[in-house]
Amino acid sequence: MRRGIAATALVASLALAATACGGSDSGDEAGGPVTITWWDTSNATNEAPTYQALVKEFEAANKDIKVKYVNVPFDQAQNKFDTAAGSKGAPDVLRSEVGWTPAFAKKGFFAPLDGTEALAEQDKFQPSLIEQAKYEGKTYGVPFTTDTLALVYNKELFEKAGVEAPKTWDDLKKAAATIKDKTGVDGYWGSTQAYYAQSFLYGEGTDTVDVDAKKITVTSPEAKKAYGTWQSLFSGKGLHKADTTADAYAHIQEAFVSGKVASIIQGPWEITNFYKGSAFKDKNNLGIATVPAGSTGKAGAPTGGHNLSVYAGSDKAHQEASLKFVKFMTSAKAQETIALKNSTLPTREDAYTAEVKADPGIAGYQGVLSSAQPRPALPEYSSLWGPLDDELIKIAGGKESLDKGLGNAETAIAKLVPDYSK
Repeated sequence: MRRGIAATALVASLALAATACGGSDSGDEAGGPVTITWWDTSNATNEAPTYQALVKEFEAANKDIKVKYVNVPFDQAQNKFDTAAGSKGAPDVLRSEVGWTPAFAKKGFFAPLDGTEALAEQDKFQPSLIEQAKYEGKTYGVPFTTDTLALVYNKELFEKAGVEAPKTWDDLKKAAATIKDKTGVDGYWGSTQAYYAQSFLYGEGTDTVDVDAKKITVTSPEAKKAYGTWQSLFSGKGLHKADTTADAYAHIQEAFVSGKVASIIQGPWEITNFYKGSAFKDKNNLGIATVPAGSTGKAGAPTGGHNLSVYAGSDKAHQEASLKFVKFMTSAKAQETIALKNSTLPTREDAYTAEVKADPGIAGYQGVLSSAQPRPALPEYSSLWGPLDDELIKIAGGKESLDKGLGNAETAIAKLVPDYSK
């Protein structure tokens, strides 16, 4: 569990003495450039080289600023930053997962960016992404990359079976059976992870919690119906059984890109890897559709992605340099470069240039972004998927009933949000 460190400096941190600069190794010299530290949490192989090249471009245009680039593994970054910020040794800029942003803002680790250079072009960004970077009315991050989930499918297999992209989960079941009959491969393979199951909740008009009512809703009738639909997609003709191994993600991904399963639910972070698979040597064979709707007719998936946030404990000189760096990295030009190199989705509309949209993967995911649902500004929200990850894999594997698993998850979630009622 993350340590609960008391909130400290916010805007007042701009007036801190120069000795309190962000990062334990700033490398600044009297009269020389200001050195800021950026913790990038992207994939070190597929994405980081693009960011490193942009850092050099920024430094060339800003001789008075140096950027110390550090790639921190995503699965370690949250705890590392939590520890570093609590001891005043955090980086000046963090590539913060959207779920971390309100949590670190609540602790006072991020500086509010409203009215700063970093948000000078705020109106260019998708409004829902700005809203997702807020906590208690203030903005603590600039949207850097965004994503959501979609039903990705093999167009060739769908056409061979004579089926179209399903609009509902019932349609998906029928399509999967037909694909199995016509092609011999499974039509769909679902994930046991809670994040991937979130769309089923949206399809029934509910969520794990009701933030406005401060109530845990993971065992509500609507949620049980949602997870019941999710569970039903692991058995039946053309529906692959649940993979409860530690390597399930890789197994599902490999089956899809090699044409051994016709559709899965996946995010745009895998676009580059889709194209490496034998089934998608022709990029146009990749179909992308909105996640199927539930019984309410609603369809959607959670909005993910990352913000660039500035450490509240840095001194004035380092924060000003950080704001300039954040503005550069989130500019339309930088966003276009990142999209073209990394096949990730820009966060601002003016970065979706004709060249960017020529990538069928990016164009396809852009089309489903409108149905994505931003996460509520609840600092603990992302952590709520942890208990569900533990229980859903047992439910999918037949080791416990749906009611028991959701009940266990409710008990665990209650400890994370103790002021919420059941």
